[in-house]
Amino acid sequence: MSDELKKGDTVEWNTSQGKTKGAVERKLTKPMDIKRHYVEASESDPEYLVKSDKTGAKAAHKPDALKNTK
Repeated sequence: MSDELKKGDTVEWNTSQGKTKGAVERKLTKPMDIKRHYVEASESDPEYLVKSDKTGAKAAHKPDALKNTK
């Protein structure tokens, strides 16, 4: 993924059940816990918080794991 994602962008990513689609909630640039999972995001190594369209679940993903579906 070469373009930076922004809030509201529609993206897809792979899961063990197949591809999932959702929307970017925000860019993470600081370490934090999301649902008891530690995310080591930083300014130089950001992650994106995305919300699944199917389940409504939120998770953090590295930029390379996300595909912008515009």
